[in-house]
Amino acid sequence: MDPKEKNSGADRIIPAKEHIYLDGPKSRTYELGFAFHVLWQFLKGFRTLHFVGPCITVFGSARFKEDHIYYKKAAEFGKRIAELGFTTMTGGGPGIMEAANRGAFETGGESVGCNIKLPFEQHYNKYLTASVTFDHFFVRKVLLVKYSYAFIIMPGGFGTMDEFFETVTLIQTKTITQFPIVLFGKEFYKELMVAIESMAAQGTISKEDLDLVLLTDDIDEAMRHISQYITTNYKIKKRWRIPWLFEKR
Repeated sequence: MDPKEKNSGADRIIPAKEHIYLDGPKSRTYELGFAFHVLWQFLKGFRTLHFVGPCITVFGSARFKEDHIYYKKAAEFGKRIAELGFTTMTGGGPGIMEAANRGAFETGGESVGCNIKLPFEQHYNKYLTASVTFDHFFVRKVLLVKYSYAFIIMPGGFGTMDEFFETVTLIQTKTITQFPIVLFGKEFYKELMVAIESMAAQGTISKEDLDLVLLTDDIDEAMRHISQYITTNYKIKKRWRIPWLFEKR
């Protein structure tokens, strides 16, 4: 068969790829609508979370099942956070998030989820006393940090790494207070810590930045680290709050 005829036949079977025209920014009307949508997302989050009290956020993978050791460890963290008198906050989905919420919920503590709309993986877990769903990751991440006074990073994937490094960056740049960060799982995170130590050795971060993170496999050590910092620097205070945005109590 003539190669030209063969190619011609392929073209008839497989349509030529259509070009996508890049026209730059969207229209002003679209951008204004987007801005109002983002504002509504924030207001919805503020209304839901205004009365949840001081939180400790637990980050981690949505893919660990109930029988996994990290699921069990996250559930223990949720239990211990509740016993400390804090609200457990997570991304509200399955896996590590469900485990931490479950530990808090079954202990009688407050258990909050900031969920995200995704085509896979993500759905509310059933161990939440308050929850809110967002359309945009950046809105969700702001809320996961805004109400929390400590952060526990369990093993996870790209999303967990994004949340970890953004939180460390906010503390490093003094955008938020130097709240304690626990990186849980020495074996899981050993290569990451080597990379971070290499950054310090090459001067891309300060050696003092390494002190921002406690790497541990010990839940007792992690909770001592968090509670010592909080009791040394803060007192939990009840405030009179007026629900002017129709917040949910």
